[in-house]
Amino acid sequence: MVTVPRGDVTVRDVLAASALAGAAAAAAVLWPGVRALDAPGVLLLVAAHVPLAVFRRWPAPGLLALVALVLPYHLAQYQHHALVPAEVIALFAYAVLGRRVRIVLGVVASLLGVCVVGMAMRAGGGSLREQIAVIEAVVSVVIAVQVWRVHRARLATITERAERAERTREEEARRRVAEERLRIARDLHDLLAHSITLIGVQAGAAAHLARGDRPLDREELADALASIASTCRDARTELRGTLQVLRGTDVGTPGTLPGPRAVAGLVDAARSSGIDIDLRDGDVGTLPPETGVAAYRIVQEALTNVVKHADAKRATVSLARDGGGLVVRVADDGGGPSGGPPEGFGILGMIERARSVGGTLDAGPGESGGFVVTAFLPLVDAVAPRQA
Repeated sequence: MVTVPRGDVTVRDVLAASALAGAAAAAAVLWPGVRALDAPGVLLLVAAHVPLAVFRRWPAPGLLALVALVLPYHLAQYQHHALVPAEVIALFAYAVLGRRVRIVLGVVASLLGVCVVGMAMRAGGGSLREQIAVIEAVVSVVIAVQVWRVHRARLATITERAERAERTREEEARRRVAEERLRIARDLHDLLAHSITLIGVQAGAAAHLARGDRPLDREELADALASIASTCRDARTELRGTLQVLRGTDVGTPGTLPGPRAVAGLVDAARSSGIDIDLRDGDVGTLPPETGVAAYRIVQEALTNVVKHADAKRATVSLARDGGGLVVRVADDGGGPSGGPPEGFGILGMIERARSVGGTLDAGPGESGGFVVTAFLPLVDAVAPRQA
């Protein structure tokens, strides 16, 4: 329902009601009706305009008071048209300021209509035409008020829908920004955490060789430094590909997006830290790019945790098709940090990776010890491997 905030009684309202009462009295004197205006008629006529002065503050009591005063005025057959302006203003003002407008206006219109019809049945000729004119005035006001209210309600609905749509667009934009920030953070974490961990392990091995008691083996030290350089090159290549994807450029370039075929490089890099890693990748066929990237990143983060946290001697990495999906499994024989999962955002990032392609991921202690990460990634539009 459309309503306008109410206000207090003002001097302007009192002056307007007084001026309207004076004009109505002058009209009743100049153009008398069936009954000439006398003292009771003047009292009713003036009193009927008093509620208009307080209508802004009390619309419902004001309308009831006006109806209670105009009914005896009309029944006494005074000049009817003199009160039509006050009645029109009261009905319209209540439509703007009141509550339950349709019910109240219907009751008021019915009372005025019954009053006028009763007077028309008691009079004839010109008086009958005068009563019909009053009925038409009251009915036209009620119809106009309802049309106005429907228009205001429609405008309010349109405005509310527009505001709601704007809020929805803003919320959707904020949600997309948050998702994009999360994706960027996940990509950078998966890339940099793995590379930095391997570089740290390899640099530590090189430092141990340099500080060792036995004579320095230049070839062994060169191999350790070469591993660091190779890891840096791989990290730079992956970082360039990740930035290209984030910028939306060269997305279709072969080799830009890592996939299952690049898992062997991750395993070789992790082996340089001294862990014996068994790779069982088989032939998983051609995978959708999103699934391939998710599998690669999950293996990358899992191996990072093995190198950094597990204190493991052996690990197994396997990729295989099973039941219309790709199963990625990374298991080690280490104890994990304090016997629990790795700290930080690694496990959460792997879970988000799996969910981003509609998959699931479980991470926890294995049945025979160590730590096991198992992900199931559904395959859609994937090309199955050829059977020999």
